[in-house]
Amino acid sequence: MSEPITMPALSDTMNVGHLVRWVKKIGDSIKKGETIAEVETDKALMEVEAFHDGYLVGPLAPEDSDMPVGQIIGYIADQPGENPPGLVQAIPAVSKAAPPEAVRAAGVPAEGDAAAAGKGAPAPAAKPAAAPTKTTDGPTTPQFSAQSGEGKGTKPAPGPQSASAQPAEGARSASLAAQSSSPPLVGAESSAPKAPADEAGQTSHPGPVASSPLARRLAKDAGVDLSRIRGSGPHGRIVEADVEAAKLGMGAMTPAGAEGAAPAIHGMSDQQIRALYAEGSYEFVPHDSMRRIIAQRMVQSNLTIPDFFLAVDCDIGKLLAAHEESNRTAPQDKDGKPLWKLSVDDFVIKALALALQRVPEANATWTEGGMLKHRHSDVGVAVSIKGGLITPVVRSAETKSLSVIANEMKDLAARARARQLKPEEYRGGVSTVSNLGMYGIKDFTAVINPPQATILAVGAGEERPVARSGKIEIATIMTVTLSCDHRVVDGALGAQLLSAFKELIEQPVMLAA
Repeated sequence: MSEPITMPALSDTMNVGHLVRWVKKIGDSIKKGETIAEVETDKALMEVEAFHDGYLVGPLAPEDSDMPVGQIIGYIADQPGENPPGLVQAIPAVSKAAPPEAVRAAGVPAEGDAAAAGKGAPAPAAKPAAAPTKTTDGPTTPQFSAQSGEGKGTKPAPGPQSASAQPAEGARSASLAAQSSSPPLVGAESSAPKAPADEAGQTSHPGPVASSPLARRLAKDAGVDLSRIRGSGPHGRIVEADVEAAKLGMGAMTPAGAEGAAPAIHGMSDQQIRALYAEGSYEFVPHDSMRRIIAQRMVQSNLTIPDFFLAVDCDIGKLLAAHEESNRTAPQDKDGKPLWKLSVDDFVIKALALALQRVPEANATWTEGGMLKHRHSDVGVAVSIKGGLITPVVRSAETKSLSVIANEMKDLAARARARQLKPEEYRGGVSTVSNLGMYGIKDFTAVINPPQATILAVGAGEERPVARSGKIEIATIMTVTLSCDHRVVDGALGAQLLSAFKELIEQPVMLAA
């Protein structure tokens, strides 16, 4: 007996995973908990572990390919050489190199179509550019060839067929299904043809729509009809940001009884944008999963958070002196290396953490049912990495010394840049620090990272003239800007939080207490 290995959901924002490589090869003996593959999510490089003892058997999904969550990528068998269930249809993997139009043209079928083909029903005609519109809890048909052990021989997706060619294609699919000895997939529908899709890839019939588990739960709690939402995720999949926008009446939705109506918000299509530039004047670089998630979350923040901004200038002369003295007097290990090396960021993290404790009403998160008042200050720190950024979280930062925060951030930042963070190391957090001072940026406003309520943008420390006791003096000033979610933090409350931060950062001795 063989069990399918599916692309796991390794984070709450993951819709598609990138299969980097197989650690094991076909025929290898594997133990439960042993690493069999490496998958790159939108945030990190993760390991896929075997769920029971057995042997790895093919067909395997090709390395360096993108697969939707729940997609079968291989099999674990009880005996080596055991044949896995036959494939209903070979479907091309979602390639990083393919533009969105090519992905849509691939015509990835839903599970109900596979089951229908297995019963000998003719394949229904569908528009070649339509995205899949329904999902089930069962694994989907593997996106690789049954005749290729490593998936290297996957044929490219056929282009749009003419009307006369469609019956032959349907007969071929039915023939492939007849050769399969496997039963219909779990959750597959009957042989009834699926409803036609409209131009936006949405079905016009009620029933399951392509959506993430989190989006379905949020929609259920808010009473939002998923069938009326136009998804912004891969292949038109509805994600959390779409539901949040729909709750505020801001998302792209189809009004009841008017499925063909234009969405409320609609940007320019890819074709319209490309038409503005001469062919050959640009290079097309497909979005990776990280860039897509960043885009989705920033749109979610812009659409769902009523934000405002507060700025204050901080005199960091004493901080810089304490920073230099602490690093100069740091104890050394047996190799003569200092046990810590503090950065300005470490002082900022500790000051924000303590300020959140001084102003506990701002140490909160908005939910529709009520406010989450946090007991600790879990502070995220924006770390720039190749292709985007990630925010590892320093947990209970108010309880940690500056040296502990420094060493923890050094480790987190290094593993973030290597994309080796665990999900629990970058999820959550009550506020975030984003520092662009090292680039010479004087001040800026940062975008709040949902569901957090605040983010502190830190500018460069620079010498500026200041008035003191009627005299002009030169001081090192750092401008910080606090972005606030007005649902959680009102103007006066934000001012209290920023004032507490200013007091702490200007008197660094209080950060060591």
